[in-house]
Amino acid sequence: MNIGKSILSELKKEINQNEYDRYIKNMHYDEVNSRSDIAIFTVQNIIVAKWIKTKYREKIAHLFEIHSDVKPQVNILIGKIKINSQGNIKRKENKTGTKSTHLNPSFKFEDFIVGTSNQFAFTTAKSVAHKPGKQYNPLFIYGGVGLGKTHLLQAIGNYQIDEGKKVIYTTLEQFMNKYISHVKSQTMDRFREHFRECDLLLIDDVQFLSRKEQTQEELFHTFNELHNLNKQIVMTSDRAPKKIAGLVDRLRTRFEMGLMADIQPPGLETKIAIIEKKCELDGITLNSDIINYIATNMGDNIREIEGTLIKLNAMSSMLNQEITLEFTKTAIKDQLKEKQENISIDDIVKIISKEMNVKPSDIKSKKRTRNVVNARRIVIYLARNLTPNSMPQIAQYVGMKDHTAISHAMKKINEIIDSDENFKVLLEEFSNKIGTTTKKNE
Repeated sequence: MNIGKSILSELKKEINQNEYDRYIKNMHYDEVNSRSDIAIFTVQNIIVAKWIKTKYREKIAHLFEIHSDVKPQVNILIGKIKINSQGNIKRKENKTGTKSTHLNPSFKFEDFIVGTSNQFAFTTAKSVAHKPGKQYNPLFIYGGVGLGKTHLLQAIGNYQIDEGKKVIYTTLEQFMNKYISHVKSQTMDRFREHFRECDLLLIDDVQFLSRKEQTQEELFHTFNELHNLNKQIVMTSDRAPKKIAGLVDRLRTRFEMGLMADIQPPGLETKIAIIEKKCELDGITLNSDIINYIATNMGDNIREIEGTLIKLNAMSSMLNQEITLEFTKTAIKDQLKEKQENISIDDIVKIISKEMNVKPSDIKSKKRTRNVVNARRIVIYLARNLTPNSMPQIAQYVGMKDHTAISHAMKKINEIIDSDENFKVLLEEFSNKIGTTTKKNE
């Protein structure tokens, strides 16, 4: 018996017979396409799929975790089911199923944390999900790595699949690889049928179209075909269309003809809310000091933050230790060291001088005006905390006598932090901005 059948047998023991006969009995585990982190089940209609997703998806994931120590994402797909002579599934997708990459079922609108940095993108994505092809077509979502673009893209897809629509989700790389494969096998009719006979086409990472002339040509015709039929197109990229090098004008203008929504790096409050939500979903218990420490020090890449939470939980379980602030600092010190090695004092001075409206040369001078002194202290504090530079090295950079002057400046700014919560938040925002800007310039 495969693991999927074992899980359904276990589930049968925990629910009443009527529910099992009506819903669970006709579930089939797709052993071929499932992985340790993704469990795929097939049912025959959308009503059954919705009921199982709502009531038992989390329970099924938990049973997998008990059985194999891995808690997978559970996908409930809709399709016509046939069982071959070996007892394996032969599934032909119907109009309500996807034909491409499986969507992540946890990427839902209700699980997306909204802040000022992503409010516009979230609102427009939700509007498109509710009224596809009616407005904002195409929708082009762009922003830095790990800020939630793929989450919003797949949330649109998941919503429409639940509405019984045919959704195609693909990365640009998958689109390109399929195109090359079908050209070689002379089966372009099948390629075009696959991508054009859908209600929504979702394409991730279109920045990789850069200078891919043949792929651009095929995407251009696919775009036109779907748009002329009022089928919804949604794309994501790490940059705006005009900044994608080597993108032909006729494709760029089509990307820009709908609505473009950018996602900015999240503020500190939004990051804290995201971490709290991830902890709630994954059953991880962290106190506010730990959450604030991670939010302040780990930058803005939400995927990287998720990885940190998973690492903390795994280490805590394996070592049988409670997750404390000291435990957290030890667990992620190598990640923070790597970040610090990529930040220079020049990076800090450049951003602080701009934010506080002082000249970079003034920070290194003997000037004692209040604004310059404050800017200099902040540079010293951030250089000490964000870079591997010693106090003598920092003193030399800012034109101070020796490390004792740096020590005095650090003492003064720590006193301000202790007495002024707003100033503490300002320092955290500066720290985030420096980390994000440095990451972009690598």
